[in-house]
Amino acid sequence: MKKRTIGSLRVSVVGLGCNNFGTRLDEAATADVVHAALDRGIDFFDTADVYGRGLSEEYLGRALAGRRAGVAIATKFGSAMDDERKGAHPDYVRSACEASLRRLGTDYLDLYQIHRPDPDVPIADTLGALTELVRAGKVREIGCSNFTAAQLREAEAAAPEGGARFVSVQNEYSLLHRDPEREVLPECERLGLAFLPYFPLASGLLTGKYRKGRPLPEGTRISEGGWFADVLTDENLDRVEKLVAFAESRGHTLLDLAFSWLLARPAVASVIAGATSPGQVASNVAAAGWKLTEDETAELDTLLPGPA
Repeated sequence: MKKRTIGSLRVSVVGLGCNNFGTRLDEAATADVVHAALDRGIDFFDTADVYGRGLSEEYLGRALAGRRAGVAIATKFGSAMDDERKGAHPDYVRSACEASLRRLGTDYLDLYQIHRPDPDVPIADTLGALTELVRAGKVREIGCSNFTAAQLREAEAAAPEGGARFVSVQNEYSLLHRDPEREVLPECERLGLAFLPYFPLASGLLTGKYRKGRPLPEGTRISEGGWFADVLTDENLDRVEKLVAFAESRGHTLLDLAFSWLLARPAVASVIAGATSPGQVASNVAAAGWKLTEDETAELDTLLPGPA
């Protein structure tokens, strides 16, 4: 498995998103998926305190027991655990970190990320608390998620002298959602930030399971409804058909294309994809093996143009 850099961290180019743990997967199934990931060379695990209301962190920590030193754990704070536990106030940052450490069964976090901007707390205050955690050895690197380019610039300017600064941003990005190309990716390159795409498979639409004129597969996020179903539009299904034809004409699958296209972006450090079975883990790892040529990338831009 190839590796790329997030600040001082070296992580596998395919990561494991842990948002299914504690919701769609129980503890035993979580362990199966985590162990399959480790066996396939994945050493980057991305979770959040809010996933499964803390169960994702608990299950992940127990699944990694005895193998902690060989992996990088990323987690997040800020999304509402309840009416009290939320946001990015310094006091909460400190308490949220301690709670995540307990649930994960570790004494340090490799990457600690603010899950979303908090409009009620100056980013300088949050960065000050995160700097304390880094200096205390409880956090190695810090990052953010769902930040705009303007918010990235504000955070960079507000970072305390000699203190911690964001080394990564985690936003939605895929062949069907290319908004980061407008401003965030160029800002990442300017500031030297690693970009971590979430929903790289567009909630499953880029796995090849959803095709125009075919019945929906059962037991999937999109078929279960909710906001994930919003991606299942005629326009997106038409795009999927174009992408399938492109990939298959080159002897590859749509899944191969989804991963490899993201990894062709220099700022992308690791493609974080969830999995509900060891088989899905194996497929995700294999999908990253296609190295797109410049001509292929240009053809894709013609086939499905990015943002103007």
